[in-house]
Amino acid sequence: MTTEAVRRAQGSFADRNPNSRRHYDEARKYLPGGQTRSVLTHAPFPLTFVSGSGATLTDADGHTYLDFLGDYTAGLLGHSERRVLDKAFEALSTNASVGGIHPAEATLAKLMCDRFGIERVRFTNSGTEANLLAMTTAVLATGRKKILVFKGGYHGSVFYFASGAAPWNAPFDFVMAPFNDEQAARKVINEHGESLAAVVVEPMLGSGGCIPASPQFLSSVFEAARSVGAVCIADEVMTSRHGARGMMDMLGVEADISAYGKYIGGGFSFGAFGGKAKFLDMFDTSPESALPSPVAHGGTFNNNLTSMTAGCVVLGEIFTSDVAVAHTARGDEFRKALQAIATKSGAPVCVTGFGSMMSIHALATPPHNADDMMKRDAQLQELLFLGLLERGVYIAARGMVNLGLPHTDDQLAQFLDAFAETLASLV
Repeated sequence: MTTEAVRRAQGSFADRNPNSRRHYDEARKYLPGGQTRSVLTHAPFPLTFVSGSGATLTDADGHTYLDFLGDYTAGLLGHSERRVLDKAFEALSTNASVGGIHPAEATLAKLMCDRFGIERVRFTNSGTEANLLAMTTAVLATGRKKILVFKGGYHGSVFYFASGAAPWNAPFDFVMAPFNDEQAARKVINEHGESLAAVVVEPMLGSGGCIPASPQFLSSVFEAARSVGAVCIADEVMTSRHGARGMMDMLGVEADISAYGKYIGGGFSFGAFGGKAKFLDMFDTSPESALPSPVAHGGTFNNNLTSMTAGCVVLGEIFTSDVAVAHTARGDEFRKALQAIATKSGAPVCVTGFGSMMSIHALATPPHNADDMMKRDAQLQELLFLGLLERGVYIAARGMVNLGLPHTDDQLAQFLDAFAETLASLV
């Protein structure tokens, strides 16, 4: 792929989207980079979306796209799920900010405990906060400081390990091991055993390229962690959508604490961390608590009415265990179809993932870890993204694809056709 091909694709994008360009230029006067989610950055500028319906998005220039990004897994329900919106609006009409306890909070807590097999749960505003509190819990429970993370991982805006620990990360004492490397991880755990508070791992690198962990890797790492008294934390902010009880359960591995977020809030801000009572009960500040010094966990919007109400509808009525199992299987089949097209094209492109989450890579062979991701052809990756956009399909610039519940079989077929056409134009 040539620089000239990328230049032409960017120019075509700019010509088609003058209104998005104007929105971007105006936003940059007040917002560094023109927006507040760095992941949305791409050349020459990001699209400005003005509306959405079902599995489609419409931009400021009137173009309608099939939305196969699904807001990085948060948009599982699409853009117009009336069951969620109606219940949320009904709740808001009674009291937008309760400033106390609302029944929906306990209802959602029970739904989550029953669904994911956890004993206790606490709510936050985001997956970032959920992971922050999970790590804090481990540090307080063990009296230790070090936390093992994996290269390529992403656990929130201040927990970024794409190519190592980012300098803007929260000031925990992190140590790092390569993802999907059992021996290397066990070596790090043994080296830091007496000072290791927790091991934090995604069952599949989400932002890191939808690279699934092997069951053997996960079970071995958690076994080693427990042998030195460290807390096992699973970041399921993205992956809890898989199967009846999340991806960790599907892989046969149990965490001590898990972090949740994204789709459970039904499109509203949401996060949660939950797990074994012996850890979560550290936060019991009730008069009945026997703890001499319980941990205080505040947050004005932790139990906000919209997220709690929406979550009850999502888990209680829409994305039930049976639906989740079927959606995971549908995603697996779609990923296989994408890979078949890539293989047939002869292009150095592959598709990785698990269930309804996947990523398209400008690589001839599937990546196994973060180091493999660094070998992607950056120009080809950009051309894949811009080529799909030109054909009416919206995915992440980095290649992430997520199936939503509203996607029809016809829309899946349209994506496959667009993918085949894009590859044909590049080889």
